[in-house]
Amino acid sequence: MSDILVTTGITRRFGAVVAAEGIDVRVAEGSMVGMIGPNGAGKTTFLNIVTGYIKPAQGTVEFRGRDITGLPPREIASLGLTRSFQIAQLFGTLTVIENVLIALGVATGRAQSWWHPLHDRAAVAEAGELLHRFTLDHLAGQRVDTLPQGARKLLDITLAMVRKPGLLLLDEPTSGVSAEEKFDVFDILVRVLRAEGTTALFIEHDMEMVARYADRVLALADGKVIARGAPKDVLGDAEVRRLVIGVED
Repeated sequence: MSDILVTTGITRRFGAVVAAEGIDVRVAEGSMVGMIGPNGAGKTTFLNIVTGYIKPAQGTVEFRGRDITGLPPREIASLGLTRSFQIAQLFGTLTVIENVLIALGVATGRAQSWWHPLHDRAAVAEAGELLHRFTLDHLAGQRVDTLPQGARKLLDITLAMVRKPGLLLLDEPTSGVSAEEKFDVFDILVRVLRAEGTTALFIEHDMEMVARYADRVLALADGKVIARGAPKDVLGDAEVRRLVIGVED
């Protein structure tokens, strides 16, 4: 199995704070990789570097064998590497389907303006199919700011999937989601990713979710990878248990 993402020596500091120091990561195509670490470990900084929102001081990012280090976010997304955010990036006063239609218009270049939803028959049908895959079709006409948090998270991920990415990066996809909703959100997400053949790397603080859904796990602390491997091995590592999970053996 080939690697869809390879980072080598990724380093970035903000003043005296080391957000990333020599991060080497390989993500195999078709895998589901969980990234864990305490607050301030450098997880979101890593995602920001990979997706072009921050430039590394040192190191390289390769996607499907191409060096994408320092490319702007929109160009990286057009290559098939997209992301969702910890706080959903949605238009709250518009309906669910209007949010998808805007994303489709931007992704395809068919939008008259960045905020104006497409309304042609083909676009509406495509948006409806996307919502159906994420079991959001029954909410198509509902305003986004009235949605429960689980549905908002799924909609944000739906927008990230508009471009049919090869790799999807997820920043805490269950953050703020109720205990009753979180497994449903992840079950739907995993089902769609597998059906689309999309690789995923997700940041998660809930170790139960990591153990259940990740094929492999990367643990970060102080901007460094301190462990990597199968969930059982990483979550059982003494340093990970102390620094990440907060358990002293």
